[in-house]
Amino acid sequence: MITAIKHVSIPVRDQDRAIDFYTKSLGFKIATDQEFGPGQRWIELKIPGCYTHLVLFTIPGQEDRVGTFSNVVFTCENVEKTCAEMKEMGVQFTQDPKKEPWGTSAVFQDAEGNTFALSSR
Repeated sequence: MITAIKHVSIPVRDQDRAIDFYTKSLGFKIATDQEFGPGQRWIELKIPGCYTHLVLFTIPGQEDRVGTFSNVVFTCENVEKTCAEMKEMGVQFTQDPKKEPWGTSAVFQDAEGNTFALSSR
């Protein structure tokens, strides 16, 4: 049966700009960066301590997905502290940490305009 999610794809226009954001602002590491057809690269990033990878890749014909809301929700131990650290690295938030009965969450954008939630566990 299924044991994990291998990767999720984040649509991007500028793969180099996206690598810069995810490695320098979020601390992800490059797992692979290789040619993947004409003018495209297959880039997988790993989150330290996590099995699931992020892929910075846009399927041809789906470029309109770049800069939209993503269903990917990142998690951390302390949303307020992580938001403060991310802001120091230049990450833009569209919603500051907000406490709800189910936990705390915030919303941020990557360098391509994709929007993600950051939530407590």
